[in-house]
Amino acid sequence: MMILASQSPRRRELLDQIGVPHRIQPADIDETPEPGERPSDYVVRMALTKARTVLAMNPDDVVLASDTSVIINDAILGKPQDRAHHTLMLQQLSGHTQQVLTAVAVVSAERESCELVVTDVTFRQLDDELIDRYVATGEGDDKAGGYGIQGRGAVLVEKISGSYTNVVGLPLAETASLLEQHGIAYWQS
Repeated sequence: MMILASQSPRRRELLDQIGVPHRIQPADIDETPEPGERPSDYVVRMALTKARTVLAMNPDDVVLASDTSVIINDAILGKPQDRAHHTLMLQQLSGHTQQVLTAVAVVSAERESCELVVTDVTFRQLDDELIDRYVATGEGDDKAGGYGIQGRGAVLVEKISGSYTNVVGLPLAETASLLEQHGIAYWQS
């Protein structure tokens, strides 16, 4: 059985959606960006490090790991630290286009595969009342960029260009392709 190196409920749900049996084993790694590291290099490094860490404990298995970051003005927006930070993040995103970068890594003892997916997401202009109401829902507290497009945060988004499931946290078309390369079938009952 494949291992998902993530504790994200959204990634579990997306793998379930395409019928990929898996078990969960999150990777405990340092997720600090290196000085001067480009956001694309950062998400690829995180996905591969998570996958390799879990594979080291399960050398006979195939491991899927992923990392998603929201980028605006070349800065990585992680998860909100508190309500004030959450509000500031949404103010930064208001009326602007951000990039959602997800790296998906699939590794085994025989091979490693990794793919980077980029989706442009444009927020509508948000007023302070809407931001306050969304922050109060708590929905974005555990999400990169501070919002969930698959939930109430959908009303914040004016348009996207690229993969919707990438913004949710796991680009499914690319994930299915990587799994095929490792002999992992999807659409299993």
